[in-house]
Amino acid sequence: MSFDTESRLTRTSIADGTGFARTRFGTTGRTTALAVRGVQSWRRMRRATTSTLRWISETVTVAGWLVVSTAAVGLGTGLGFGLLELAAAGAAALVLLLLSIPFLFSARAYEVSLRLEHDRVVAGSEVVGTLVVTNVGNAPALPGRIDVPVGDGIVDVHVPLLRHDQTYTEQVLIPTRRRGIITIGPARTVRGDPLGILKREGTWDDVHTLYVHPVTTTLRSTTTGYIRDLEGSASRTVVDADFSFHAIRPYVAGDSQRQIHWKSTAKTGTLMVRQYEETRRSRMIIALAAGEDEFASDDEFELAVSAAASLALRGIRDGRDVDVVVGGEVPEFARRRVRTIRELTTVTTRTLLDDLSGLERIEHVSPLRDAASLAAESHPDVSIAFLVCGSPLTPAQLQSAALAFPAAVGVVAIVCSPAAEPGFRALGNMSVVSIGLLDDLRQLLSRAAQT
Repeated sequence: MSFDTESRLTRTSIADGTGFARTRFGTTGRTTALAVRGVQSWRRMRRATTSTLRWISETVTVAGWLVVSTAAVGLGTGLGFGLLELAAAGAAALVLLLLSIPFLFSARAYEVSLRLEHDRVVAGSEVVGTLVVTNVGNAPALPGRIDVPVGDGIVDVHVPLLRHDQTYTEQVLIPTRRRGIITIGPARTVRGDPLGILKREGTWDDVHTLYVHPVTTTLRSTTTGYIRDLEGSASRTVVDADFSFHAIRPYVAGDSQRQIHWKSTAKTGTLMVRQYEETRRSRMIIALAAGEDEFASDDEFELAVSAAASLALRGIRDGRDVDVVVGGEVPEFARRRVRTIRELTTVTTRTLLDDLSGLERIEHVSPLRDAASLAAESHPDVSIAFLVCGSPLTPAQLQSAALAFPAAVGVVAIVCSPAAEPGFRALGNMSVVSIGLLDDLRQLLSRAAQT
């Protein structure tokens, strides 16, 4: 009697100190390899099944499932029970399903590219994109459709029959009626039968971002008055040490000896010291309201954004330090305890307009008063502040926001209301400018500078 030395099962007895024997069974390498192959085959089959089901769900439309159901029920019931009408309906549905399959061929035979003339425009300008479609397949490509997502909408472009290496060019008009950031793409080819039974899509990775800047008006620095600020020039504040000489006064204990004016001391016989006018660098803060309850309508908010952008652009072009702040978003339960602001990027006019393009009204946000207060704390060297808001804010709320700044800081409130009459008035130490159109801002600031 002979034994197979390559048995698949090996038994080994191990004696322990208790007098009992423990038996251990071990598998050979051949059994392990079979188990691994089985697991791999199962995984491949599962991946293939998942891919097939995904392809079916993406290819068969709602109308397609209706046709499939009609074919299955009609042929099964009609042939099984001898109902010719159901059998004919099922056969017709099957024919339609088979005829729609050729329309799926060459779905990826396109090479699609989208080019934009500009990536930054002003709201209301016309932007045209160029869509170039090339048939890179070896056979002619049947007519199809290309969907180009533009923001929340879709632009459909119908592509005719294209031969090998043939190119089709289409101009795509992109609407820019409103300020915002628009994502264009990725382009998606949609190929299917005329009845919409089956479809097949292909997506490209070409995505563009279009910044639609707010409309602005040009403010002249020589006539705006409030923007003619202190760019390293003397102010009305008298200090003991600076660059701009103001006057001479008698010496007081504690004055620096370096400020003693010896010629006047020799003439009067009394120690005299110099006084100077404090020179400041112009820092402009523009606090823009961003709450839902701080504007009566979207038109007021758009006007406020345009006014803030116009003021900031003038300040940046004049070489001043400009800070544009809006209230930060906070949870409703912490709105009374948390103050937060968001500072927009004011390195260049381009970066500022990009940030303003994506600015939206927020329901739960720090009010204008808190934004102004935090801005004043962060920038103690501010010399002029603009508070830009809508019509719902009362004079008391505007005064409360203005009190966040020191007394030496000039505060101007820009109240935006398209339905209100433009005007200029003083409210305590603060000036209030009401505008109904963007051009009113330039005219009223020029009139204020003259008075």
